[in-house]
Amino acid sequence: MSNAKPILVSAIKPTGDLHIGNYFGAMRQQVALTKEGKYRPFIFVADYHALNSMQDAEEMRRRTREVVMAYLAVGLDPKEVVLFKQSDVPAHTELCWIFDSITTMPYLMRAHAYKDAAAKNKEIVVGTFNYPMLMAADILLYDAAVVPVGQDQKQHVEYARDTAEKFNRVFKTDILKLPEPYIMPEVAIVPGIDGRKMSKSYGNVIPLFALRDELVKCVMSIVTDSSGERPENVYAIHKLVRSESELEKMYEEHRGNYKMLKELLIEDLDRSLAPLRAKYEELQNDPHIVEEVLAGGKSEARAVSEAKMEQVRRAIGVAG
Repeated sequence: MSNAKPILVSAIKPTGDLHIGNYFGAMRQQVALTKEGKYRPFIFVADYHALNSMQDAEEMRRRTREVVMAYLAVGLDPKEVVLFKQSDVPAHTELCWIFDSITTMPYLMRAHAYKDAAAKNKEIVVGTFNYPMLMAADILLYDAAVVPVGQDQKQHVEYARDTAEKFNRVFKTDILKLPEPYIMPEVAIVPGIDGRKMSKSYGNVIPLFALRDELVKCVMSIVTDSSGERPENVYAIHKLVRSESELEKMYEEHRGNYKMLKELLIEDLDRSLAPLRAKYEELQNDPHIVEEVLAGGKSEARAVSEAKMEQVRRAIGVAG
């Protein structure tokens, strides 16, 4: 892996059961992007970010392992990607504190997550208010050139760019590189079984590694509208695993027979997801693989981040 390649940084929070919306909406594109070979990818489990909503030690450990196993199961190659836990790299929180010292509260109050929470009259924890600074640290530590995000997440990268510019200006340096958002093409908005966006919070998901019996139960529960020519919620999920030209013929042939169309979706989903499920089960049976991957990622991420922090510490005057 050549250090001359531009850096790609991405992350996922271990806060919920992974479902097909996670895979078809983001993970599949991230894996494809890393396989292109254009970038040196750093992908991490954002466990410190997850603390804002999850304070259960055993659940944190379990879900962190699940995220790593899921990424490996869907095709991420640890030989080509630095895969690690955020909490294994102390520089993330150290740099976040340094950014806190030059960041104003009115600036953070413009963040989408803060405004959404405030609109719901929630008691907002400091971590939620401050998360853009930790996210900026996540990105800027590695001299990220690109950060893959959906259109609705572009603000995260804008905050990192603003912070890098301000740091460089305040401390009269140029050590922090300004990242660019990589808006992933063809990012699918995957509908849940009730027609809304698939989300654990809605209870409308199809689990990514569901066994066939569970898959059958979920698909047969998809809400349909008998007044339409085809079951749109079924069709929208079916498009993820079959071409629209194939589906047009299939849905015309079985027009009005929603039960048959759901059964065909079950077969196609099961065929598409079975190899991922088999790999995931293999990883469950050999916990040492995850441990080895995370140990290797920790070592490499610490080396890169510590080199950057040495520059930062000299720039702010806490090191010679």
